Amino acid sequence: MPTPPSSQPVPPSAAPSSGSSAASGSSWSPDATVAEAGEFGLIGEFVRMFEQGEQVLVGPGDDAAVLRVRTGHVVVSTDLLVEGRHFRRDWVEAVDVGHRAAAQNISDINAMGGRAQWLTIGLALPSDLPARWALDFARGFAAECAGVGASVVGGDLTGASEIVVSVTVMGACTQSPVLRSGAAVGEVLALAGRQGWAAGGLAVLGRGFRSPRALVEAYRRPEPPYAAGPAAADAGATSMIDVSDGLLAEAMHLAADSGVAIDVRRAAFDLPEPLHAVGAALNIDPVSLVLSGGEDHSLLATFPAGAALPEGWTVIGDVREGEAGTVTVDGAPYDGPTGWTHF
Repeated sequence: MPTPPSSQPVPPSAAPSSGSSAASGSSWSPDATVAEAGEFGLIGEFVRMFEQGEQVLVGPGDDAAVLRVRTGHVVVSTDLLVEGRHFRRDWVEAVDVGHRAAAQNISDINAMGGRAQWLTIGLALPSDLPARWALDFARGFAAECAGVGASVVGGDLTGASEIVVSVTVMGACTQSPVLRSGAAVGEVLALAGRQGWAAGGLAVLGRGFRSPRALVEAYRRPEPPYAAGPAAADAGATSMIDVSDGLLAEAMHLAADSGVAIDVRRAAFDLPEPLHAVGAALNIDPVSLVLSGGEDHSLLATFPAGAALPEGWTVIGDVREGEAGTVTVDGAPYDGPTGWTHF
């Protein structure tokens, strides 16, 4: 993010309020549009919200951030959110979009066994978008980052016909990163975090409903198991992946990259009551939400047979011989959807 020029109002450095996001420290109205607030007026507000950690030598305001890396490996990932494809403003509040944008990126570092430390944001916004939407987005993004001790160190802002969010996250692994390619025959497949909740929420929103509320809220604001990735790495996980596009789809990635086959056991999933309720209301098998659902950002990993799994991890299948990339359910091919496809 460039430094706001002196001709533009730069908000005070006080911590942001958890209530209204109205730009009380700026010269523009709380009802201003993005165009009326201006690029540097918004950037000034964003900078005020994003606190910097001790490993940030230079944060937002110069041509690039300068970061301190003491030991270990640097891991980097980038994700996009596009309005109308990844979220709808009538379904998800701006603050929740902010949480989601940060969470899906932080989770990618988690899946490598690392901890996210720095993020940059690219925002493309319609000129008539209320500025308060952008500020609420930033407030949610900052809160999600603060929960893991990560800093927003820069970004960019431009105009567009629809909202597009591009996030790059950087983190560190103190041990060797856990890749997708290390699974071996005879190992167990395990899951950490809730799974199928966001898919259930999306299913009911798509039918025009707002309940079960727990599932709708899970879709709006995921709760990734951030501690589970480093714990799995320390426990000897041989491969790992973030479940963003569907459990079976991600299992296929592990199987393909590792040159093995994977079998998932339906009986391993303890389905919560809200998933049963959605299944009954929509006349679908609730297990299908677990098997094909994404956006909870749970973690899928393989461990050596007999290994002591960290707290929060549950065995849901095993690694077998077979054609690379093959995933079965209870030993048989699965004929339902396996996850989200982007094209």
